[in-house]
Amino acid sequence: MSPEPQPYRLTAGAAESPVLLHVPHSSRAVPADVREGISLDDRALEAELDHITDSHTAELTELASRACAVAPWTFANGLSRLVVDPERFPDDREEMLAVGMGAVYTHTTHRERLRPPEHRPQPLLDRFFHPYAEAMTAAVDARLAATGRAVVIDVHSYPTAALPYELHGGGPRPPVCLGTDGFHTPPGLLARAEAAFAGFGGTCLNSPFPGTYVPLKHYGTDHRVGALMIEIRRDLYMSEPGGPAGPGLGALAAALAELVDSLTVRGEVSGAGRRAWS
Repeated sequence: MSPEPQPYRLTAGAAESPVLLHVPHSSRAVPADVREGISLDDRALEAELDHITDSHTAELTELASRACAVAPWTFANGLSRLVVDPERFPDDREEMLAVGMGAVYTHTTHRERLRPPEHRPQPLLDRFFHPYAEAMTAAVDARLAATGRAVVIDVHSYPTAALPYELHGGGPRPPVCLGTDGFHTPPGLLARAEAAFAGFGGTCLNSPFPGTYVPLKHYGTDHRVGALMIEIRRDLYMSEPGGPAGPGLGALAAALAELVDSLTVRGEVSGAGRRAWS
């Protein structure tokens, strides 16, 4: 019997680093008992995982971390987002409920049934979503306690062609999309990301995917927590929809390392709160 996959993993970085790389959608792992509640047959499930998984983003962040002068911390989801999606609101605030893709998905990327209508989401929220959120909050709190600030860099990928589930799929699909938040993404953080990823053919803000991930404890109230989402178009580094990584992976990892290093000065934290981004 295969061992139960771990729901998440925190990899320690340098004590002085405020940076927390968040990798929420890289895994394809689905526990056996959760699989029993998914309506798709095995072939259809594998196809859905090809479309919905941000393949190779865990490898990308690992390569970037190794290249950094000051190693960042990394928090990675060990389970597929088909188990729970830790980046969704767990209630009616979540706009993706409109297409059956709230914190617990009921539909697929092609708007087909993933779980039966009678499925109850609360057991999965209690078992996976809330413990993940608590652990991520603790990781951010630890960076605040150690350095006076925290910078959450959310690492994602997205397909070259829009999928039917996308609510904002009609907009630009740049090589690199930078998701921002009006409270948690100050101009200096955004400028550093734009500079780091300038060599891939262009960046765009909040298209096709807007926003950032910030724990609810800090969301909209704590300026010490900076946040940025990096969405990489998959044709830059892999065969779509779920194929192997290509040579572009290394260049993107180098760009991510450049961004992380620009946010941290060896031996000290480069400021605190909003002053760090000026």
